[in-house]
Amino acid sequence: MHSELKYIGIIPARFASTRFPGKPLAMIAGKTMIERVYEQALKSLDHVCVATDDHRIGHAVEQFGGKVVYTSVHHKSGTDRCAEAIHIMNLKKAQL
Repeated sequence: MHSELKYIGIIPARFASTRFPGKPLAMIAGKTMIERVYEQALKSLDHVCVATDDHRIGHAVEQFGGKVVYTSVHHKSGTDRCAEAIHIMNLKKAQL
């Protein structure tokens, strides 16, 4: 049986940036930046989620119907945050 490949995008988002604190929640023409990024990612991917350590960002994503994976506050990069999100998603999948 042939199964179609599925593609997932993980958008790392943190509130505590030194250059632009709260950037994912910045409003751009009536939508948050994170919502705009999420919508664009969904145009070419099967599934998208936001990996964040901040409940303000998570709540904003949930408000527009997006998926959120909460990660540690101790990551040094977005790549580290994405790696943890993949690990969390695999654990949840294994529990099903």
